[in-house]
Amino acid sequence: MAKEATKNFVLRIDAATMNELERWAEDEFRSVNGQLQWIIADALRRSGRTKKKQSESHGMDRPTAGETR
Repeated sequence: MAKEATKNFVLRIDAATMNELERWAEDEFRSVNGQLQWIIADALRRSGRTKKKQSESHGMDRPTAGETR
């Protein structure tokens, strides 16, 4: 299977937000990068800008802590 191309970019974020993001990622057993990818994929799916199937294929559509399906 061909690996999907990725793009890198710099993100500037204040320390308090980063601390919260690190705690959230840790709660969900993800890296900060993985958590950001999940947040973005979820927001895109919820806004109708991407298909749900696409985010599932990347393994980012798993339930979050406390969420049931």
